[in-house]
Amino acid sequence: MKVIVTGSNGQVGYCLVEQLKARKDIELFAYDREQLDITNEKQVKDIVSNILPNVIINAAAHTAVDKAESEVELSYAINRDGPKYLAQAAEHVGAALLHISTDYVFDGASTIPYLETDKTNPQTVYGKSKLAGEQEIVKYCSKFAIMRTAWVFGEHGNNFVKTMLKLARTRPELGIIGDQFGGPTYAGDIAASLLVMMEKLLTEGAEVAGCYHFSGSPHVSWYQFSSAIFEKGQSSDILEGLPLVNEISTEQYPTPAPRPANSKLNCDSIFSIFGISPSDWKAALNNIKEYK
Repeated sequence: MKVIVTGSNGQVGYCLVEQLKARKDIELFAYDREQLDITNEKQVKDIVSNILPNVIINAAAHTAVDKAESEVELSYAINRDGPKYLAQAAEHVGAALLHISTDYVFDGASTIPYLETDKTNPQTVYGKSKLAGEQEIVKYCSKFAIMRTAWVFGEHGNNFVKTMLKLARTRPELGIIGDQFGGPTYAGDIAASLLVMMEKLLTEGAEVAGCYHFSGSPHVSWYQFSSAIFEKGQSSDILEGLPLVNEISTEQYPTPAPRPANSKLNCDSIFSIFGISPSDWKAALNNIKEYK
């Protein structure tokens, strides 16, 4: 089986490559941004037509949420046009397409975890461009699975866990937001879940095609997540001491792009269809020595 992975050097892409390389039944074609620019329609079409993959997994995205507010054209090129070209190319060769999306397609105003069927209302360029990418996939590809996720972290790439560990080593006191809630999601679990979805999508096709939520459990605030990171860092002897952590509000930490107050995703559907349970972020923090 031939599998193309785009964005192979990102947090999830890296994990996908590592997990797929371990499989003897997979012929892997992994591309980072320099090797495959998904915003280049001709390049996408040529590579897909030449390889004739069974599966394309798109882990490429413009995820710099604040930069996206000023890099509007680039955001839409990568997050909307890229998925469109991949969807068209996948449909042309009969391949399945798996794609990673985000909680930012919602406005964060709900008081309960979001269902896949809830009304989208993105408040940022990042969220709007990612939603547009979802819509292009639905429009052009019949054998697809979109995974919306949130608060991604892992050993590879930049993320909240690494930032907190770095700050804890250099600052005795930190202010962390306590009024935004979500489910931290381990990149390795995202990759493993995408591969489970891939198998079912290949056998059942349009029957299981659609959008699914996958994130971590239990839901916490950034303040609670950071506290867990520091405690695990200290118990694992990679932090000498704990910084003083003050809980602050979103208003006290303004950003160019507004963050959703509620990033909680209801993951019942992905469990029902694929048997995939929420990411266990606390277990993933046991590898904290690898997050340096």
